[in-house]
Amino acid sequence: MADDPVRPVPSAWVRRLDALARGELTPPPVRRAATVVLLRDAAAPGGVEAYLLRRAASMAFAAGAYAFPGGSVDPRDAEAAPRWAGPSPEEWGERLGVPAEDARAVVCAAVRETFEECGVLLAGPDAASVVADVSGPDWAAARAALEARELSFGEFLAREGLVLRSDLLGAWSRWITPEWQDRRFDTWFFVAALPEGQRAAETVGEADRVEWLPPQAAVAAYESGEFSMLPPTAATLRELTPCGSVAEAVTLAGKRAVRPVQGVAEALPGAGGYRLTWPGYPEFTMEGSRGAGRDGGSA
Repeated sequence: MADDPVRPVPSAWVRRLDALARGELTPPPVRRAATVVLLRDAAAPGGVEAYLLRRAASMAFAAGAYAFPGGSVDPRDAEAAPRWAGPSPEEWGERLGVPAEDARAVVCAAVRETFEECGVLLAGPDAASVVADVSGPDWAAARAALEARELSFGEFLAREGLVLRSDLLGAWSRWITPEWQDRRFDTWFFVAALPEGQRAAETVGEADRVEWLPPQAAVAAYESGEFSMLPPTAATLRELTPCGSVAEAVTLAGKRAVRPVQGVAEALPGAGGYRLTWPGYPEFTMEGSRGAGRDGGSA
């Protein structure tokens, strides 16, 4: 919240900020990505649960942090032209703030990555249905082929005779990794209900732990220091906290403005440290002087 204590800047970030200030470091290129917050209604009335995975310690980006399923846009996502249900790529382009062909690639990436990472498929035989069960060995083989880039998502949908259900996604937000980080993504966040009859995987290759949690519980674990999260994950969970049902969350998504959020660094006088802010999210403000930051990279 706005009155949260100011967190220290990770020392690795201070070093990179110093290098940027000296002109010795070029910010890495930004890769487009998509993330899907899978939701289900809680067993007790009046709440939702979100599917979270803890990224394995071996991961190059956000190791050990809790996150939602997602990943980078594959070049072939832009080439895919699957059977499509829901808003058109042109309509998605207006919603996401990019040209239609880019929006189609982002939506394809969102659905593909969700299937690859946790075995949930937002597609069906026609525009009014969803595949009921994708947990069998043939589906697992398809997921493996997609992850290995042996099969494109468009080819997979065509082979299975499936329609991509873009209407099951609700655009929530857009976050761009700050220029001082060593890996950068321009990520669109979506919300989606877990389709009836489907189950999210309990084992995920890039994660060492997965669980369904009420947003309130996940936020509490983050605030206590038990969970590590990047700002977009924590912010999304906080924003979902008031939702009493998945239907309410999906409706709210349709009313939200999707504007890019990116961290900003300001040099502090005196000790030569930095103040990091995320516009609109004062709870993530960080401050640190040279040599005073803690190690790590997730806020």
